[in-house]
Amino acid sequence: MAPPTRAATAPRMGSIARLRTAVAIGLLAVSLAACGGASSSSFDASASHAVTFKTSDGVTLSGRMFGPADAQEGVVLSHMLPADQTSWYPYAHQLAGDGYRVLTFDFSGYCPGGDGGCSGGTKDINAAPTDLDAALRYLRKQGPQRIGLAGASMGGTASLLVAGTDPEGVDAVVTLSAPQVLSGLAVGPPQLATISAPKLFIAGLGDPAGAVAAADAMYANSPQPSNEEIVTDDSHGTDLLSGPQGEHVQELIEQWFARYLAARATPSDAP
Repeated sequence: MAPPTRAATAPRMGSIARLRTAVAIGLLAVSLAACGGASSSSFDASASHAVTFKTSDGVTLSGRMFGPADAQEGVVLSHMLPADQTSWYPYAHQLAGDGYRVLTFDFSGYCPGGDGGCSGGTKDINAAPTDLDAALRYLRKQGPQRIGLAGASMGGTASLLVAGTDPEGVDAVVTLSAPQVLSGLAVGPPQLATISAPKLFIAGLGDPAGAVAAADAMYANSPQPSNEEIVTDDSHGTDLLSGPQGEHVQELIEQWFARYLAARATPSDAP
């Protein structure tokens, strides 16, 4: 197997060994608590519609669908620990404008209310892959033939785990600041070896949660196609979309999906 190719957008700081030190859950929790979701102030509810679906263990999750109903390419966006699906709304609208059918959703126990929806159950990090699996199955039933997953932090870890176990095969994966280990979830070499989908790991160079170390380790153990992008930003998860390198991060995601999902262009995103 050929070694994976690596791209970086900033000079690396410190030793690689230090950067690959395991992420401490306590540090992650503290730093994530200070992170908020991307602003949804520009959210236009008329360009999407609310949906609900059930997990394999019977929990009803709340989601929102964006983009053309006849799209053959779809994307599921998974939020980070302290946020909810609204953190993805502005970017979901943007991806929908590129022709994708896009699904955001609230993990179990997340209930922002209003246009943000309200999922049942209780918050449980370890249930994130089960929740995401339900979202993926729901989107498939809406018609897309090729589906990508993009997840922020907790959602990124879940995206990798689901991509490695989905029987129908996910077509592309993007993670923003995904931890390699979070509570009972772990993405090590055995899990990464099962993910044949193209994988893009994005992290902020100054992220205090250890996102660079996690991205380094997962990238190093990922089969091709695989890429890593370290941007000069201290932000975490979906906050990277609106940070100093926000436009660049958005372009990286769009280019990855355009390459591996081949989305068609469309002038507008209809509910």
